[in-house]
Amino acid sequence: MIANTTSGKLAVRIAVFGPDGYHGDRRHGSGLWDAGIRACLEMAEAEAVMLPEKLESKRLSSLLGNVDGVVVTGHDARYNKPTDMEEIFQYCRKHAIPVLAIDRGMHAMNTAFGGTTMTDMPLEAPDMLQHRHPPERGLRHGLVVEPFSRLAKLYGEGEIIVNSEHSQATNRVARAFKVGAKAMDGMVESIETSPDDAWWALGIQWQPACSTSSGLDIQIFRCHIEHCRARLAAPKIKAAA
Repeated sequence: MIANTTSGKLAVRIAVFGPDGYHGDRRHGSGLWDAGIRACLEMAEAEAVMLPEKLESKRLSSLLGNVDGVVVTGHDARYNKPTDMEEIFQYCRKHAIPVLAIDRGMHAMNTAFGGTTMTDMPLEAPDMLQHRHPPERGLRHGLVVEPFSRLAKLYGEGEIIVNSEHSQATNRVARAFKVGAKAMDGMVESIETSPDDAWWALGIQWQPACSTSSGLDIQIFRCHIEHCRARLAAPKIKAAA
């Protein structure tokens, strides 16, 4: 029997792989709820299930068999082994489990399917905008949302402002994805699966759950959860070959 929340919606469990917080954040940028992935998922009416940091001795089927979606996160100061993250993405695609990949998580999702990562932006792309300014936090920049993308349904088409504190970036986008948004200098800031793909996956470069994020960023978590609910309501979805 599928449980419901107090609002009548299907209860959703989201597995989180990677750091919950970002540099010791305490409050989300909107000031209405705590910072962190778990807090944002709970604000968006889902249960967060934190996965262990190491997966070597764990079987993904036992970890992900009872969840409805996955968030994979990371940042310059802390992130999990890329191979562990890539295994999660491969498993989620095979079983059509909706995925939200954040920052280093997006890079791992891209490389899991043949894409490449720019590991040192200042060295490899010196003419690009300043995407990271240590030790000062809170750097922000504009990006352009691609028309008809998943992000366009959340933010609208055109320019939005996001936080930006990363030294790596997506280089070549894997064929499994299309670009959802770019910074003004052309740097890829979001990737996503096609609407025709049975697997819902969204990758974003910025941190939507930290103290410098916008209150609008909660829409990313809500969108992810709604796709998890859709999968939960239709358990007939079969694993991909």
